[in-house]
Amino acid sequence: MHYRTFGRLDWKPSALGFGSMRLPILDGDHGKIDEALATRMIRTAIDAGVNYVDTAWPYHNEQSERFLGRCLRDGYRDRIRLATKMPSWLAETPADFDRFLDEQRRRLETETIDFYLLHALDKERWPRLRDLGIREWAERAKRDGRIGQFGFSFHDDLATFREIVDAYDWGLCQIQYNFMDVEFQAGRAGLRYAAERGIAVVVMEPLRGGLLARPAPRAVAALWDSATTRRTQAEWALQWIWNDPDVSLALSGMSAMSHVEENLASAERSGTGSLNGEELHLVDRVRDAYRAIAPIPCTSCRYCQPCPQGVDIPRVFALYNDGVAYGAVDRSRFGYARFMKPEERADRCVACGTCESACPQGIEIVAWLKKAHEALAAQGGQSEK
Repeated sequence: MHYRTFGRLDWKPSALGFGSMRLPILDGDHGKIDEALATRMIRTAIDAGVNYVDTAWPYHNEQSERFLGRCLRDGYRDRIRLATKMPSWLAETPADFDRFLDEQRRRLETETIDFYLLHALDKERWPRLRDLGIREWAERAKRDGRIGQFGFSFHDDLATFREIVDAYDWGLCQIQYNFMDVEFQAGRAGLRYAAERGIAVVVMEPLRGGLLARPAPRAVAALWDSATTRRTQAEWALQWIWNDPDVSLALSGMSAMSHVEENLASAERSGTGSLNGEELHLVDRVRDAYRAIAPIPCTSCRYCQPCPQGVDIPRVFALYNDGVAYGAVDRSRFGYARFMKPEERADRCVACGTCESACPQGIEIVAWLKKAHEALAAQGGQSEK
């Protein structure tokens, strides 16, 4: 196992972290973890040198933390650093901070949570938690030993990310980052911004929720096949992440023993600066090829925002494009139904045309919104993978 730096902290994380959001399940029920298999997977990873395990309050219908408490018995808890996250959307009063943390410590069967993060911060949740005194509370929780380092995971734009980074002396942050999402949410600029300030950066979704490991369209497959060094699509994506010295570790949500074995082997071959210029250029070409396949030429410049009706046009288009480009329409439908508010969806469009007059790409937005909604609102998509 290769080990990396963790911001300003005097600790070396394994290149690969184990994310506990996509564990194997029974009977198609996300709340019924296959505990025997999942335990073997996590312990196999730890035995191979993985020393960072991540979970959160809502994962697996609130069963992930409970399962990990049992899984990490027999001395395994002492061999890793454990991360979990406060459900920031549920915290309404300062008393909730203690209530959630103490319940999570009980679930995880641990006195101290090494890395405690605020889950999915954005421009709405952060000011509310800040004004409730979350920073002062975190200092107390660190002093009394209930948490080690305090951090946050993030889903919003770059300006909001920078604001949050500058608001506290964070130990770590967790961002979505992969070779397709270099300008999405915090993106590459956010990665650099945090790293320059000594904050450890944990990367989630290095495979874009598994999309970058799916059978590639013909144009993309041809590019991968042209490489001198043979790698699986998953390994190309992971090695691209590990190539960057500002990345502290890559989290992978593994749901089969084969995923563990393949990712461990990839991690052993990892290292900063391990991809040469030709290989990095190839990844850039693959990114361009995927984008060319997407039917809507939206660049997420957000000139169309705000929509008078509240439609999140770039997000609708991103889901539709992903469904087409990666052959994952069911996954996009799930995201549309589960993670987009009803008032943000495409059917709220009244065809006023304000967006089209502002779009520098000249996209026929009204027509595409109608088409996207017809595709994304159709029945299907029961999985979040």
